[in-house]
Amino acid sequence: MMEQAVLQGGLKTSNNLLVMLPSSKSLLVSQNSSSRLLLHQFLQLKGQQQNKKPAAATAATHVLQGSRKQISNRLHHEEQHHAAGRRMMRMSQMRTIETKSPSTSSCRRFLSTPLQAFHSTTQSATTSTTILNLGREVVEDHHQQQHLLQQLPQALPAEQLQVQDYIVLKTSLILSKKEFFELPHVPGGTPEQLFDCEDEFLGNKVSLQLISEDVDPTTGIGKLSHEMQIENWMESPSPSDTASGSSTGGGTYESRFDIEFKVKKEFGVPGAFIIRNHHRDEFFLKSVTIELKAAQGDEESNHNSTVHFICDSCIYNTKAYKSDRIFFSNKVYLPSDTPEGMVVLRELELINMQGDGTGERKEADRIYDYAFYNDLGDSDCHESMKRPVLGGSQELPYPRRLRTGRPPSTTDPENQESRVDSVFLNLYIPRDERHTQVRVKGVVSKEDAILAAGRKLLPALQSLYSTHKEFTSLNNVRDLYKAPDIIAAPVSSSSSSLSSSSTETRSSEPDEDPENQPEGMTYPVPKIIAVDEKAWTLDVEFGREWLAGINPAVIQCLQEFPMISQLDPAVYGNPVSTITVDHIEPFLDGLTVEKAIAEKKLFFVDYHDGFLPYLNKINSSPTSHAYASRTVLYLTSDGTLRPVAIELTLPPPYPGAENIARVFTPPSQGKNWVWEIAKAHVLANDTGYHQLVSHWLRTHATVEPIVIATHRQLSPLHPLHQALVPHLKGTLDINAAARKALINAGGIIEKTFTPHQYAMQISSGAYKNDWRFDEQALPADLIKRGMAIPDVNSKHGLKLIIEDYPYAMDGLELWAAITTWLHDHIEIFYADDQSVQTDTELQNWWTEIREVGHGDKKDAEGWPVLNSKPALVHTLSIIIWLASCQHAAVNFGQYDHSAFMPSHPTSTRRQIPEEGTPEYEELERDPESYYLSTISTATQASVIMTTTEALSTHGCNELFLGQRSSPLWTSDPKVLAVFTKFQEHIAEIEELIKSRNMDRTLKNRYGPIEFPYEFLYPSSVSGLTAKGVPNSTSI
Repeated sequence: MMEQAVLQGGLKTSNNLLVMLPSSKSLLVSQNSSSRLLLHQFLQLKGQQQNKKPAAATAATHVLQGSRKQISNRLHHEEQHHAAGRRMMRMSQMRTIETKSPSTSSCRRFLSTPLQAFHSTTQSATTSTTILNLGREVVEDHHQQQHLLQQLPQALPAEQLQVQDYIVLKTSLILSKKEFFELPHVPGGTPEQLFDCEDEFLGNKVSLQLISEDVDPTTGIGKLSHEMQIENWMESPSPSDTASGSSTGGGTYESRFDIEFKVKKEFGVPGAFIIRNHHRDEFFLKSVTIELKAAQGDEESNHNSTVHFICDSCIYNTKAYKSDRIFFSNKVYLPSDTPEGMVVLRELELINMQGDGTGERKEADRIYDYAFYNDLGDSDCHESMKRPVLGGSQELPYPRRLRTGRPPSTTDPENQESRVDSVFLNLYIPRDERHTQVRVKGVVSKEDAILAAGRKLLPALQSLYSTHKEFTSLNNVRDLYKAPDIIAAPVSSSSSSLSSSSTETRSSEPDEDPENQPEGMTYPVPKIIAVDEKAWTLDVEFGREWLAGINPAVIQCLQEFPMISQLDPAVYGNPVSTITVDHIEPFLDGLTVEKAIAEKKLFFVDYHDGFLPYLNKINSSPTSHAYASRTVLYLTSDGTLRPVAIELTLPPPYPGAENIARVFTPPSQGKNWVWEIAKAHVLANDTGYHQLVSHWLRTHATVEPIVIATHRQLSPLHPLHQALVPHLKGTLDINAAARKALINAGGIIEKTFTPHQYAMQISSGAYKNDWRFDEQALPADLIKRGMAIPDVNSKHGLKLIIEDYPYAMDGLELWAAITTWLHDHIEIFYADDQSVQTDTELQNWWTEIREVGHGDKKDAEGWPVLNSKPALVHTLSIIIWLASCQHAAVNFGQYDHSAFMPSHPTSTRRQIPEEGTPEYEELERDPESYYLSTISTATQASVIMTTTEALSTHGCNELFLGQRSSPLWTSDPKVLAVFTKFQEHIAEIEELIKSRNMDRTLKNRYGPIEFPYEFLYPSSVSGLTAKGVPNSTSI
């Protein structure tokens, strides 16, 4: 607090207080009487609260009311003293930089040199030139400071420049103070307002310094402007008229501050700036704009232009950083084309982002580094919560995650990182990876999706450990969407659940008035039962969902029969499937199996090898009874799929024994509950595989190392950084949330899915055996699964085996749009293949992704060699496809497909009974109850509904494919032109999808449930829409 700072500094008199006040005369004697009054009242209040004499307040007030001349004289002396120190520091230390093409080693030498710019002596900015603090190692030795001060030459102050010598750079900052984001508004003033007022009074201000693209030969970096402070910080913000993403018509609480920099005519174009925040609270810097005007008195130079900086970053107090915060303009360059004044800064900024791999990360850190998945277990809580480390071994390989540096666990310090104490405490990610919501004037703020889920999910999770409730009938399940769910009712209405209305978007955001919310939780009606409550049970719908459901990339064309396992037969028994010709030929419309395979009419879904090795462990739990499964489907004459056989297998009960397999076929007519339960086992396996592999592994875990490497190796000045980062935003945030509550020991997956504690080991097995980078490309994936064949005469060069395959049809359109855009984008910057090979940042980036981020598979097949422009286009297309389209295809339909638990159970608790057993008699007596007792409990269903509702919801600030956060994201007209073409292509795809969904001959686009396939429809409004392709893997 302010009075503590005053007392600690020994400021008992007005004379001593002068040392702590700002060195800018104009800022010391504040003309803002309301701010002075607020500060005085604040200090008096704090003095009363702590039963102390408000001596500090008295002293501060005395200074403000004292002699302005005395203050000015004292400040002038201090200002000259410290300005001299800074000039000497700049000249003596920055000469260590090589002025032409400095190498990395020279940059690192410079980084290690003490360059404090005397922040330890004066915290505020001055009107003289200030040294760029790239590596903040404070010179604390007083004698060394005095020695440097004696050698300083005198600099020419800005105000002494002649009018013909300088130009004025009008600079505008758009920012949001902390009081207007994240925290609710408090009438009458917030702590943040009071802190800012106090800091401003003490001279702890916010300052800006420009860096030219032109090099200063004495320093080796861009020419520096004078450091200027923001004036009138305490003025109330006016809502910005250009609030991006606001659909309300109102503006956001964004403040605009204007600064005029006087620089010499030879200064050049600003390519970067430094911002220093001496407030204790952070603020959100949205953008900076600099108007370049001709020199005054120079009539020939009358051309004006503008430089834009898109920041979107939280700026913390300078003490939170080891180096100054630097932002680059929206102009991008390959490393070899970097303006000379930006070369060193470009390299040093990357070094700052990489860190040194030590220490626990703090909230304000901006460091991206790698770690194994050693934070999923919690053996400190209980021995049963211990989990193996994923990554770093041949047995359990896995992509790397972001390093947090948390302390090791107490019970297993060699293998486990300690867990956070609460689900509401954030794991470290760089602050700008977490979305900052700026409030909109006149609109009650709503929680983001993760926080909303946390409010709704907490009571549901509590019920997992405290209650166990069963569904009594299918009508009992449907009642969840008609009345509040009391299974997971919150403790009190003040922290209660979300109410859902049956609007078009079925928003899952909280009611603005918590007092009007019901005691229980209500849920939107999932689309899978919205039109026909029983259509989900039909075999044709079971078949359609492999083509148009939430896991559409696992079905394969059957090319050999019988199917054969790749597992070791000595351990897992006979590898040959027990499904025979006799099982399936009665359902092939007169075709033989051989003929059906030749005509590509047989397909299969294989959850045999991925699950069988874990079944003995899984089934040792009294709450789990699962099988490994194989499902065969037949393509009928009307283009729909129909299941014709399901094989459910158990591993050998003891070494040397055979596995136990049973085959089930559909009834010739009517309903057969044994067949329905067999389908439920397949769907439970599918739900687990979808969440652990198709969703988490393919679109979250494998993308995380790419996010890390991009920030470590591609400078913000790199054209690929500018293209990639919008497609990587938010991924670290949602992945950290998943490690806290979804995939961790005792988390949602383990408590509600069949694999339980072995879930992540199954995910690791899929990464080990099935994942290749090149096969993540949609065309390669379709060919691998036999769902398409190369055909130069077909659109996109592929012929789909099933023409009515909605995921593939729409996906190929988006894949083509992405690759076309990236091809055109790369053509702007890379003249030839040689320029790709010599791009050092690009090559370092790709090497680090392969050898570090995916180090367990660095020697595997499938990694492209980035030695040509086509290879680069293909690689980037895979990354953007995964982060945007593939994630959308498997994520945003989860609620509407899975929230009705009987249609997509997450676990199975009973095996299929044999005829003649008491269990079979129970099944015959009450088949519906037996079915419900086989699948997930009502308590588990409540948790899954809550989780998938949050995961499937678009936030109000979501950016979709073809969108950017600002129209000024690039200054290059060529870049903007190719992106505009991409946007037009996306709009055409939307119209194409609409027309396809109107074509009723395409039966797989709607199906019996009358649910159109829109998971790859690019745009969407906020809420629960079951469509929309966000730019990145996030919610």
